[in-house]
Amino acid sequence: MARSSSGIVAGLTAAAIAAVGFLGYQASATAPAHPPRAAAQEPAPAASPAAAGKQDPAKPVAVPEGSGTGVRVVYSVGQKRVWLVGDAAQQQQLKSFTVMPSTVHPKPGTYLVGSRSGSVTGSDGVPIEHVVRFATQEGVAIGFSARVDGSTPEPDPNKKTGGIRMSRADGDAMWAFATINSKVVVVP
Repeated sequence: MARSSSGIVAGLTAAAIAAVGFLGYQASATAPAHPPRAAAQEPAPAASPAAAGKQDPAKPVAVPEGSGTGVRVVYSVGQKRVWLVGDAAQQQQLKSFTVMPSTVHPKPGTYLVGSRSGSVTGSDGVPIEHVVRFATQEGVAIGFSARVDGSTPEPDPNKKTGGIRMSRADGDAMWAFATINSKVVVVP
């Protein structure tokens, strides 16, 4: 009996190693050959003429207070903006850009990137790329992505969607930055 049990264990171990190898190959096949470099940060649009004097367009948009510390993605639902916050010790540059929120919003809090897809069809039926999923709300998967056509229209308010859309260049930067288990902090 001991011999047959060890044979089963060896067979299961070999199958598991083969499956992990296949999944690793599949993941590498959808990743870009060279991770793209982040584009320069775009300034935040002024909310009103009175607010225009408060934000210098030449300066980066400040990361929201209370968004934590360390390497992380910060997503402000209210500002419709994302920050890719690097390691201060390595002096990685901060990147921030505007996004088009989905119809279903994640609750404020800290999440981890749970899955990624190189290219799929979004919940709105549109081809998307560089999908970085980090939450589920109301039964809808929520994540960052870019439409393959590069547009960022407002989502249909009658559909429950979880895609937080960005430009393709910003999607490339997100894909390179937010790997599995990366921290995502959602603020109001």
